[in-house]
Amino acid sequence: MNKKDSPKIYKAIEIFAGVAIVLSLVPLIAIDYWWIRVFDFPHIQLTILTFVAFVLFFIQFKWNCWQDYVVATALAVCLIFQYTKIHAYLPYASEDAAATSENYQGEILKIYTANVLQKNKKPQQLLNYIDTTKADILLFMETDSEWKKQIRNTLPSQYSYQVEVPLDNTYGLLLYSKIPLQDTRVHYMVDDSIPSVDTKLKLPDGTLVQLYVLHPTPPMPQHNPSSSDRDAEMMKYANLSRENELPVVVIGDFNDVPWSATTSLFRTVGELLDVRRGRGFYNTFNAKNLLMRWPLDHVFVSSEFRVKRFTTGADINSDHFPTYTELSFEPQLRKEQQPKKPTENELKRAKEQAEGVRKVELDY
Repeated sequence: MNKKDSPKIYKAIEIFAGVAIVLSLVPLIAIDYWWIRVFDFPHIQLTILTFVAFVLFFIQFKWNCWQDYVVATALAVCLIFQYTKIHAYLPYASEDAAATSENYQGEILKIYTANVLQKNKKPQQLLNYIDTTKADILLFMETDSEWKKQIRNTLPSQYSYQVEVPLDNTYGLLLYSKIPLQDTRVHYMVDDSIPSVDTKLKLPDGTLVQLYVLHPTPPMPQHNPSSSDRDAEMMKYANLSRENELPVVVIGDFNDVPWSATTSLFRTVGELLDVRRGRGFYNTFNAKNLLMRWPLDHVFVSSEFRVKRFTTGADINSDHFPTYTELSFEPQLRKEQQPKKPTENELKRAKEQAEGVRKVELDY
């Protein structure tokens, strides 16, 4: 290395280290503006960035310079912070929802979800894939009337139970089931243009399972400048889940990552298990950008369920990859994977986020 260039390189590394530190601290700001909350998403990328900054900083680390010790310590703390956010979603971490028992002989509940990208003009990739999933439940998001027509023309006849809320605002929902649905309601928890679905599945043995379907608005300037509506909808469903006496399954595109404060609080307050934890990231968005991907599409379950399979589906020409989940229903083993109870402070936070937003519901 040319000695003359060393100060320039050191300065560049210093700036790089400073950027890594600042980006690590931004998500800690307790403000729900989109330009703050968006930094909750790329913790995988920020972990890698901080690690690279930490390694590079030692290329020109000055052992007799106290400022370098401060920067190195700050980078180490940020790296640990970043890693702890994503650790639970690595394959060697402990599973939240355990694997299906080896001797399980019961029915497997199969769920396929796909955010189709409303403006997707090549629907055939998805349509060709529908029948091959053999799923019991099909959920399609960002679906308008044209998508409804295309899917209805392709849908196998076994999907005789349907909840269709096509909209042209990218929040349309289409839910199809081979399993009987009961007491179906379409809710507009935070906005009369953002639907969610509340229904019950009647399993072959007669057991009723509560199914919630969510697709809240993201904290982005073109959608909503703050995360308050998204957070309110999620907390309302967290409270409903905790209070429900039935086994619960929650699916949908949350427009949030599982390690964020909001989704973590949703999981805890709802007393739910995240099927992704301990299995992998299974990034679903952005399917069109290899470097900027994170998991936005989720499946949460109550302790009666175990996981036989969870994976992302094939490319459907959307900006999301689909998810495919297989669940076993093993209520006799629920005590082996009881979620932790929310604290009074967590319940208070969830209540504060949920209250003040009107609720409208329609019987379907």
